[in-house]
Amino acid sequence: MTTPPPGTDELRKLRVRVAALSRKREEAVAQLTDLLTALLPLDDLLADTAHRSERFGRSGAGRTGQLAAAVQQQTDAAHRILRAELARHGVHPMDLVGKIPDPVEARATGVEPHPTAPEGTVLRETVTGFRHGTDCLRRADVVLAVPGPAPATEQAAPASPSDGEATRGRRNQPRRTSRARRQQSLPRKPSKRRR
Repeated sequence: MTTPPPGTDELRKLRVRVAALSRKREEAVAQLTDLLTALLPLDDLLADTAHRSERFGRSGAGRTGQLAAAVQQQTDAAHRILRAELARHGVHPMDLVGKIPDPVEARATGVEPHPTAPEGTVLRETVTGFRHGTDCLRRADVVLAVPGPAPATEQAAPASPSDGEATRGRRNQPRRTSRARRQQSLPRKPSKRRR
């Protein structure tokens, strides 16, 4: 009759504990990755809103321009807070502009001719990629450079007419509707009977 060596029962219990803790750790990492991945579209939205309010602020004047500037400041602040929180958890945006992209980290969504950039380098990111530590959390969508002349720049908006010139063809404000026309177009409520 052989007796089991001392400590085999303890060793088995220890292996069961290690396996259970490994499963819990993997579940926690998966939950954190899912949460961080869910926050990345918010980062995209804040960046897009800041870009649009900046463009609107440049074109607007007076009260509209002030409102656009206030929206841009609030959006930038929210974006900085989100990026700081992501960085606290080890999530950092990729900076791929001017580099040759790695297929694991970037997906080429288009090409654009450029006279000076080397062929195959990233001209711009259309969707920002993020790393979680050394792992790729989200791939970047990038536009690559190809040899050729620079694309034509966008045409500037036509100059607005001076104060003395009358605008022809298009009105700056909608036409006013007379009271009679407004009353004709409104739906009628059924009247209540008087008792």
